[in-house]
Amino acid sequence: MIFGSSYSLQDFVPFTADIYFRLLERMGETYWPLHLITIVLGMVALWLVLKQRLRLACLLIAPVWLFVAVAFFMRLYAELNWAGGYIAFAFLLQSALLLFLALTGIGLDDRSAKSHASIVGTFIALAGLIGLPVIGLLSDGSGLRAEVFGIHADPTSMTTLGLAIMISRGWLLWCISLIPALWLLYSGLTLWALGAPSAKLLLVVLFIALTGLFWKQLELSMLKHESHDQN
Repeated sequence: MIFGSSYSLQDFVPFTADIYFRLLERMGETYWPLHLITIVLGMVALWLVLKQRLRLACLLIAPVWLFVAVAFFMRLYAELNWAGGYIAFAFLLQSALLLFLALTGIGLDDRSAKSHASIVGTFIALAGLIGLPVIGLLSDGSGLRAEVFGIHADPTSMTTLGLAIMISRGWLLWCISLIPALWLLYSGLTLWALGAPSAKLLLVVLFIALTGLFWKQLELSMLKHESHDQN
């Protein structure tokens, strides 16, 4: 027998699908109707990015990551998974990074939001703001399992990853994208192990986001070369 051949992805998930989805319901029950405010906040942040008000957009979504870190990971998710505290710390770090960008403006991309990479980023942000909640509503009649930006980790990470593609450049582009991307990978694999259909969506969006990140980097490199040639 080959060592480890008897293990599956499910063996590394310390809870069942019913328990995890009940956790999502508890978030919905506890913080409703805050969902309405956080969705509007996300839409305003996207509008600000399209209007090139990048620092204000970062300032709006920084507290959202702080809230998810404390309310979701520290108070609920940590009860199911020993890694919850470490993930909460990562979300707190993302909040601090967004606040840093809002206060300093370092690494923000002030180009037109109509670049190809920014179109990809807009699609990803809308998938997090609208797509995931709609899927949750369709799959659960009560809507309590619907994952919402600013309340749950998946749409918060997805929306922020889309905005990151639009607003950042250079090494900070990868810094601000790392934690949302890693969570989508982790969550996607977890949901895959639990047999949840939404796992495919998260992993597909993550692949599109990575494509958008490399595309953005290529666009910036081409602009740099064009500027150098003109000089």
